[in-house]
Amino acid sequence: MAERKKLLLRLDPAVHDALARWAADELRSTNAQIEFLLRKALSDAGRLPREVGRMRPRGRPRKEEADESD
Repeated sequence: MAERKKLLLRLDPAVHDALARWAADELRSTNAQIEFLLRKALSDAGRLPREVGRMRPRGRPRKEEADESD
């Protein structure tokens, strides 16, 4: 799997709180929710590169996937 980029993002506290609540409703982390929304916006605008990998599924990794990363 390709290394993931790190990004510092400054948000209004109310926007962060709204994102965190939305993420919790969708059973995602706040970070995963932001990535989901960015990918959707890129896709809707026709700007999502074809070589972009799929997002990881929600929830904990399967036992065998967790063992492979150790």
